[in-house]
Amino acid sequence: MAQDNQFIFAHSQHLASLTALRVNMTEFRYDRHAHEEYSFGVTLAGRQNFFCHGGAHSSPAGSVIQFNPGDVHDGHAGDNASLDYTMLYIPPHELTPLFADAAGERAMGTYRLLKPLVRDEALSACILELAQAVRGQADSIEQEFALYRLATRVMQQAGRFEPNGRVSRIDRLLLQARDFIHAHFQQDISLADISAAANISKYHFLRLFRQQLGITPHQYVINCRINAARRALAAGESAQDLVYRFGFTDLSHLNRRFKRIYGMTPTQYSASLIR
Repeated sequence: MAQDNQFIFAHSQHLASLTALRVNMTEFRYDRHAHEEYSFGVTLAGRQNFFCHGGAHSSPAGSVIQFNPGDVHDGHAGDNASLDYTMLYIPPHELTPLFADAAGERAMGTYRLLKPLVRDEALSACILELAQAVRGQADSIEQEFALYRLATRVMQQAGRFEPNGRVSRIDRLLLQARDFIHAHFQQDISLADISAAANISKYHFLRLFRQQLGITPHQYVINCRINAARRALAAGESAQDLVYRFGFTDLSHLNRRFKRIYGMTPTQYSASLIR
């Protein structure tokens, strides 16, 4: 294998068996093989030529490659050039409930992707968002939401998305969920944790929450953390002391999130206070 062929795997700490792969290769060729997971990839640079569904395909930059569990395929860089791409491997048990919920169904059997190669900027963005969340070890609720967005886009692409979903006892249950978030926002809480407090399946809850409040649970958790950080800053604490207490990965993460809400960094906010 040439030295400039790179294969970098990242495994999610929150979503069982979900793996992200980043590849840069030139001479390497995959043998024909099949995965047990759904596979979604985005060609970032170069061209990937591959066999699947009984025929040859060519994926230029920006295209999405998608395989069902069991789809036999191979792959190599086309045009004798370097190939750069990202791939996600997602177990069926993680995706099938999301497909069902996005389609407004209580349950769904095995769903099969019809085309191994598509051009869909929205789906590409969902794949890259989830891959980055896995590689960056984002917290569980951020990874779960990214996975839900990917599943929703697949159903939209298939013409099976039902935006209204199923009717539920919305107000009281969402108030329970909000109370739970306010009590636990400093922890690495998951969608399962919050939805359990509301007694709703987690992906049905995610849809209801976003419909009713206009933001996702993840955004709401971040909002609670930013508000708590602002109170601590007003009490005289430094931004650096708040990073890990309120669940941010580093100071730049806190700065970025804080500025999106208050228009300035935490340090700038502290300096603006009249004491």
